[in-house]
Amino acid sequence: MPPNFDAPELYLNRELAQLAFNARVLAQAEDANVPVLERLKFLCIVSNNLDEFFEIRVAGLKEQIKYNSSVSGPDGLTPRLAFKAIAQQAHALVARQYALLNDGILPELAQQAIRFLRRTQWNAAQSQWVKEYFFREVMPVLTPIGLDPAHPFPRVLNKSLNFAVELEGKDAFGRNSGTAIVQAPRVLPRVIRMPAAVAGCEYGFVFLSSVLHAHVGELFTGMNVKGCYQFRVTRNSDLFVDEEEVKNLREALQGELSHRHFGNAVRLEVADNCSPEMAAFLLSQFELAPEDLYQVHGLVNLVRLMQVPLWVDRPDLKYPGFVPGLPASLAKDGDLFAAIRRQDILLHHPFQSFAPVIEFIQQAARDPQVLSIKQTVYRTGTDSEIMEALIEAARSGKEVTVVVELLARFDEEANINWAQRLEQAGAHVVYGVVGHKTHAKMVLVVRREEEGLQRYVHLGTGNYHPRTARLYTDFGLFTVHPEICADAANVFMQLTGLGKAGKLLHLWQSPFTLQAKVLAAIRNEIAHAKAGKKARIIAKMNALVEEETIKALYEASQAGVQIDLIIRGVCALKPGIPDISAHIRVRSLVGRFLEHSRIYYFHNGGEEDIYLSSADWMHRNLYRRIEVAFPVLDPKLKKRVVKEGLMPYLKDNCQAWEMTLSGDYMRPGSRRGKRYCAQTELLDLAKPAK
Repeated sequence: MPPNFDAPELYLNRELAQLAFNARVLAQAEDANVPVLERLKFLCIVSNNLDEFFEIRVAGLKEQIKYNSSVSGPDGLTPRLAFKAIAQQAHALVARQYALLNDGILPELAQQAIRFLRRTQWNAAQSQWVKEYFFREVMPVLTPIGLDPAHPFPRVLNKSLNFAVELEGKDAFGRNSGTAIVQAPRVLPRVIRMPAAVAGCEYGFVFLSSVLHAHVGELFTGMNVKGCYQFRVTRNSDLFVDEEEVKNLREALQGELSHRHFGNAVRLEVADNCSPEMAAFLLSQFELAPEDLYQVHGLVNLVRLMQVPLWVDRPDLKYPGFVPGLPASLAKDGDLFAAIRRQDILLHHPFQSFAPVIEFIQQAARDPQVLSIKQTVYRTGTDSEIMEALIEAARSGKEVTVVVELLARFDEEANINWAQRLEQAGAHVVYGVVGHKTHAKMVLVVRREEEGLQRYVHLGTGNYHPRTARLYTDFGLFTVHPEICADAANVFMQLTGLGKAGKLLHLWQSPFTLQAKVLAAIRNEIAHAKAGKKARIIAKMNALVEEETIKALYEASQAGVQIDLIIRGVCALKPGIPDISAHIRVRSLVGRFLEHSRIYYFHNGGEEDIYLSSADWMHRNLYRRIEVAFPVLDPKLKKRVVKEGLMPYLKDNCQAWEMTLSGDYMRPGSRRGKRYCAQTELLDLAKPAK
């Protein structure tokens, strides 16, 4: 009897898998081999990830529960069951996080003369400094709100810092409500550096919450403060814009952005000193249940500590600095167009510099022989040399077309601002296709040369964002291959114009061919395995959750295809199931850099087909986004992708995790005492030869 590939026990829950990924990130913060300021960063990254997790994923589940949805995912969990399991694991993860902060990281930082001074520890000089700071910087911008019929509970911004104050006594008007709310304006820093002479160490910090706690009584003259409790509410931040109904997507999105601050509450964080009565009161105000309450020992927003490693000049407590390398083909030639004409150029970020990508667009903007530039923009940052170059090109009269994805989550405002500036400069700005986010990473330059018009293309797995290019692992390819360039031109025509999807010769594109091509490549490996030939699949990406792809991989494993999956985050597939996934191994690597590149490798009878892509194997990437996967055709570059992008990650026994049959992750452990760290090896490989 053939196996039932729809059986729930063959799949893992997406949300629980996402929490498991954050547990692996937290393990980096727990690792004594990681420099302590980097450990603090990882701790903050977990908090930032959890914020988005609650704002989007938990918020979505709560909406389903609100409407009594009993529809389950492939794992068989209904929204209510999934939420119950999520709440249990999220509370455990947060407890583990704060225990590490208070018992591990903060004491270790204190040993290095980096101290966070608590109210109970202040000496007279420190108390005086805090008092002066409060009256000079804090009190003038505070607006305490006493709760009574004339002053209802205020609107609380998403993820803002607030204080609930319990009072006794009567004010000047004879009122005695007993409760007030103090909202901390976002203009106030949450972490404040104290002068070294006062702090008694080079780096001494106090929290805004401590400053306000110490002097909150100044806001309520003549009344007695019984308690002051910091709290923070997380809200549903998923934007809804009916793209088919609006006439101007940008205007509709601008109107919707402000609503993000006041969506339905999904989580309440309070300090551990919060009284049960006040916690219950706050829960009722936000219409939340007890399981939505997270009572923490410390700051209610650890993300604010992310700035501390930037302020502290202690290289010995951080990862060693590095200078990204350059391919030999670019090291001596300043003319990028000439270099790309000679051969395809592959860049592996951050081990190799992102500067050539910026220079490519800047040279195109300045070059009088360049006639047009077309580019997709998903995330690029508020300060971007690339966008400035495109504006310069448009002003100089070049034909500039930019496909700006306005619905890039949490980057909407920056993208709207760039779209406006580009339009003002004379560029053509389009927002892709209704109902499909444009996630593909492409630049197409047309240049007039002696032989006629020549196309140049850059295709990538990561965003055109110089800062993240130093933090994320990604690949980028420069090529003048005529058929690949023609494919890219056709994709741009689809994005800006109207008409049927044309046939692409080399690019796999969602939502049209990418899924079908991936499934066909998997089935091709199945055919090789059944014919007794070597069959191998290696896939590296951020997430694997799409059911048809998982079923095809299960079928391939049954046929004897050796499958290695390097999935950084969420993987819904279970490896090692007898007779179903016995030939599948799943690994996740969490290290100094965020693993972001997507690589699809199919042995194909020795041809070794290799595709790089912007797409994970998820429903949204395969069906609801414009994505491309592009082949690496040059044999030398193919070997590089395998050597740098795949094999080190299969060999890693330092930062890798292997999924077990139960869906848990375990460290593989080093053999014979030899530690191999993929990212460290790649940094060494990229160093320029002396």
